[in-house]
Amino acid sequence: MLRPWKLEFKIDKKSSKAVYLQIADTIIADIRSGRLRAGDVLPGSRILASMLEVNRNTVVEAYQVLINEDWAMSKERKGIFVSDRLPSSLEIYPVDTKARVNDHIPYADPFIIDFDDGHPDSKIAPITELARAYRQIFDRKARWQMMGYTDVHGDIEFRRAISRMLNHQRGMDTTEHEISITRGSQMAMFLTAKSLLNPGDYVVVENPGYKPAWKAIEHTGAQLLPVSVDQEGIIVEDLIQILKKNKKIKAIYLTPHRQYPTTVTLSLARRIKLVELSNEYGITIIEDDYDNEFHFGYRPILPLSSFAELDNYVYIGTMSKVVAPALRIGYLATKDTLLLEKIGELRKIIDVQGDVIMEQAVLELIKEGAVRKHIKRATIHYRNKRDFVYRLLKQYMAGCADFNLPDGGLAFWITPKAELNWDIVTDLLLDHKIKIIHPKHYGFDQYINGFRLSYGSLSEEQLDQSIKVIGEILSGQHQGSSPA
Repeated sequence: MLRPWKLEFKIDKKSSKAVYLQIADTIIADIRSGRLRAGDVLPGSRILASMLEVNRNTVVEAYQVLINEDWAMSKERKGIFVSDRLPSSLEIYPVDTKARVNDHIPYADPFIIDFDDGHPDSKIAPITELARAYRQIFDRKARWQMMGYTDVHGDIEFRRAISRMLNHQRGMDTTEHEISITRGSQMAMFLTAKSLLNPGDYVVVENPGYKPAWKAIEHTGAQLLPVSVDQEGIIVEDLIQILKKNKKIKAIYLTPHRQYPTTVTLSLARRIKLVELSNEYGITIIEDDYDNEFHFGYRPILPLSSFAELDNYVYIGTMSKVVAPALRIGYLATKDTLLLEKIGELRKIIDVQGDVIMEQAVLELIKEGAVRKHIKRATIHYRNKRDFVYRLLKQYMAGCADFNLPDGGLAFWITPKAELNWDIVTDLLLDHKIKIIHPKHYGFDQYINGFRLSYGSLSEEQLDQSIKVIGEILSGQHQGSSPA
């Protein structure tokens, strides 16, 4: 009979760290110390909640963190167990959570803690399910049919599944014949720009905005026209003034759901006005909905492309954040058949077709509900992490920076209360082995006094350690001095 784990810790209710994270991290520490081994049973949620004098839901959340991060596994009708898939090379160290912060970061990268662009947590990706689906594809009798060339726009069944998802979850009206599967959203952006734009055309972009998309646009010979962003998204009044003066505007590139990098949502009034302006001036709206899935409110805001009145649009999305960051599957949707034909012809030149077998594997995950379940689990995981970061920001940065609690996505937008020298700030952070994206990478022709603090791919320990240091440096620069 399995021996129950002996409880040897107490909850610090005065700590800034959430109670469920204290529970999860203590169990992880006991696994790494060797006190808990693969296959050991953990106390039932009711029992542990009673022992710790906490709400049972708190323990359930802690166990979900352990399962998401592969430290534990759930066996139906048996309980929660320490994972039997722990690596044999697992580093063992004494149970000392302070020591863990420094000892448990074996990165080869010199930047120990990297606040990336908003990448998801690869540790919670449904890799096991994907691998199983991939193997099943090769076990089919008709597997030889997938070894040849297929439609340049991707597997028709997969496109049909994407179309259904856009229609049912995002309020759009598409068919599989209006979808093109690409190797990531950046490829979708490049194909769209090269097929839609010509030298001498103009494209309106948000400022600050997403520079990789800007580069794809500029590669066509088109020119960028920046329009500022405020708390309601792109400022439509400024756009109207530009439209009145320029007759060669071909497209508007937007990230309306969660504007990149500021995370603000485009207001309904401005959405409606943009649709009217697009139709009036014959301008195509290129809508980049880069992180629609991870939303923590009632439901995500529906895309501009869902407006039945909108005549010309290209909607761009990705499956990479949902399934796994290394999995390059993006897509675009448009009702412009001529544009889609051009995209197909260009696709043939640079990439005859996508990864059809992987498309089939992901399709299997969609059909069996694995993707839906993963999104549900991941949303809980990221919402908990977002709330944790918000508490840290209030603790360490409230006096020197402004920030809001985002409704979704994997990043906060931080605006210091004073204008800072960002060359100095980023250098000081690098001295502490912390890397952020320099604000010069957001603005059109000037520095933006703010930065994107992503949290999806970082651990709780890394976030706690680094946000405290960032707060100290911002405060020091605000006061005209740097921390020792």
